[in-house]
Amino acid sequence: MSKPKIKVDVVSDVVCPWCYIGKRRLEKAIDKLSDTYDFDIEYHPFELNPQMPVSGLNHKEYLSDKFGGEDRYDQLTGRVTQVAASEDLTFDFEKQETSPNTRKAHALIQMAHEKGKQLPVMEAFFKAYFTEGIDLTQDKNLIGIAVDEGLDREEVERLLSDETSVIQVALAEKEISKLGISGVPFYIINNKYGVSGAQSSETFMKTFLEIGTQATEADACNVDSKNC
Repeated sequence: MSKPKIKVDVVSDVVCPWCYIGKRRLEKAIDKLSDTYDFDIEYHPFELNPQMPVSGLNHKEYLSDKFGGEDRYDQLTGRVTQVAASEDLTFDFEKQETSPNTRKAHALIQMAHEKGKQLPVMEAFFKAYFTEGIDLTQDKNLIGIAVDEGLDREEVERLLSDETSVIQVALAEKEISKLGISGVPFYIINNKYGVSGAQSSETFMKTFLEIGTQATEADACNVDSKNC
């Protein structure tokens, strides 16, 4: 007998720490319910810093200014690093020198969906930014990450050289904004139920088992906040 399928659309940004934490928590919940449901996961683009220059800005300076000072930056990054560690993730903000514009990364993530490789590519971008400190403003780095996860180099290079790809990302983000989504991560379950924030694995499990149950508030990033 086939298992019922749950569709989860995830709205996120690759520079959102709670999106990476939420990804891991979601995966843990899915793993525990794998005997009960089949899951179809798809990621959709969101830019926390849509006005970021293509060349990026100094990571610590930009976020310190956004958060309200270096002390606040240290406080927030320290806290999120601890939470990440509790989910077996390693965040190393000391390695990251550049806050990037993420539109090209999102274009590659959407290409990866078409190729059936979106989940490993999404994971690779998160790990590159938060753990390895890779500069995502550099096309060579974007290409390397995508190719390492199985995308064709020529297709990736062609996509990045075509302005149409980033225009499509902007259009997709505009459609997402019409849903009233202003913070990430945000999860849409079975095209009907919305869950906001990096919920615990237990909350995800409860939501999947009792679709329609309103989830509690959890940490998230949004465009106007001073938290991430």
